[in-house]
Amino acid sequence: MAKVAFLGLGVMGYPMAGHLAKAGHEVTVYNRTTAKAEAWAKEHGGGHAATPREAAAGCDFVMSCVGNDDDLRSVCLGEDGAFAGMEKGAVFVDHTTVSAKVTRELHDAAAAGGIAFVDAPISGGQAGAENGALSVMCGGDEAAYDAAQPVIDAYARICRRIGESGAGQMTKMCNQIAIAGLVQGLSEALHFAEKAGLDGRAVVEVISQGAAGSWQMSNRYETMIDDKFEHGFAVDWMRKDLGICLDTADEVGASLPVTALVDQFYKDVQKLGGGRWDTSSLVKRLRAMG
Repeated sequence: MAKVAFLGLGVMGYPMAGHLAKAGHEVTVYNRTTAKAEAWAKEHGGGHAATPREAAAGCDFVMSCVGNDDDLRSVCLGEDGAFAGMEKGAVFVDHTTVSAKVTRELHDAAAAGGIAFVDAPISGGQAGAENGALSVMCGGDEAAYDAAQPVIDAYARICRRIGESGAGQMTKMCNQIAIAGLVQGLSEALHFAEKAGLDGRAVVEVISQGAAGSWQMSNRYETMIDDKFEHGFAVDWMRKDLGICLDTADEVGASLPVTALVDQFYKDVQKLGGGRWDTSSLVKRLRAMG
């Protein structure tokens, strides 16, 4: 069992930290909104701290799951940042989806202080976090990964090191690129079924058992048919992630024509007022077009 800090108690971080406590680790949490940290500590019996530095003090591992590049920098760096409170040999594990650029920047800053840094973005959504069944894709030094992996296992279905620093974030980009095309394809299939007068549920029952089947189809088709999107992974977050994918594609020389197109479709959903709708709301855009 380890002494662990968890920074960021959003829809993913709150249950993830809970799984660490349930596994027997000594957990201290930090959240920008103190009331949420207090509620977590009351529910799970762990501690909470006023700053990332205080939360990280004396910990073997510090986990983070925040919003974006700037949020990650703010909890890592500066007088009140986690790095200032961590001891040499401790490991920082970042579960935020951010750019590989900020990951490498913080990996180097951590190394200068004798701290290891593992980028470990996650996939599996809120349900995956709550059920402790996330896919965790990691980058960083092998020894740091080997040390952190048994702790990460508290909320992981699968956890793998892909390569050096930034490789985890690059893998998460692959994940989001694949999802973007899948959700658009599923949206078009369901929209076509509606226009053709078919029973969408019956259609999915058949095609989901063949080559068209996917996690998105199995877990989202019913709410898509029912036009319900107040759940899941928000369009605003997906656009942030796709923006990272497209910027990185320019850097590495990759061509992502479908991803670029679907990103613009999500922009249309935002214009419909759907910034906080689930990513499956792409079908709502098609319905709005008639």
